Amino acid sequence: MRIKTILVCCAIALASVQARAQWVVTDPGNLAQGIINMSDNIAHTSKTAVNTAQNFAETVKIYEQYKQYYDALKSVNNLVKDARKVREIILMVGDVSDIYVTNFGKMMNDENFSPRELDAIAFGYTQLLEESNSVLQDLKQVINVSTLSMTDKDRMDVVDQCYREMRRYRNLVRYYTNKNIAVSYLRARKKNDMDRVLNLYGSETAKYW
Repeated sequence: MRIKTILVCCAIALASVQARAQWVVTDPGNLAQGIINMSDNIAHTSKTAVNTAQNFAETVKIYEQYKQYYDALKSVNNLVKDARKVREIILMVGDVSDIYVTNFGKMMNDENFSPRELDAIAFGYTQLLEESNSVLQDLKQVINVSTLSMTDKDRMDVVDQCYREMRRYRNLVRYYTNKNIAVSYLRARKKNDMDRVLNLYGSETAKYW
């Protein structure tokens, strides 16, 4: 009987640990911080690496490590109380990283770009990523509970401003990506090699050219 009691207690303890572990994984604050870390690490790696190919390989590694947070946060309805825009701002940070990694990976395999051009394109992505990260510093004023001097209106004003800025940066990254792909498209058309470019980037992207 004593052994059964011990086993039951152990089972309850394990269940409690598992429940806490699950909360850590699904906690919106942790998910948001994971995406912020991903963006910071990608920007830092992109800025400090010398070789573009090695740099991007490391960037992809970082992206894949943190992508679980980005995917998980998409299923979370509310991040900070009912501030829907806060969740969307964090998701847009993930969007910027996703657009960069997905499309620059294709550009690395595009013979229409020279190594020097790829360096320049990577630098442009890094600048946009760093600038979008700076918006998060203002957003942390809202998330940080120690900012007691802020009224609800002050907080929502900061959220609205961050939302507008982050949406602008995400749109800039999309525009920057499409303009670079357009360069490859024009070069491919001159060489009568459009099928290869369409297969690389997808026919859907052609509507931007």
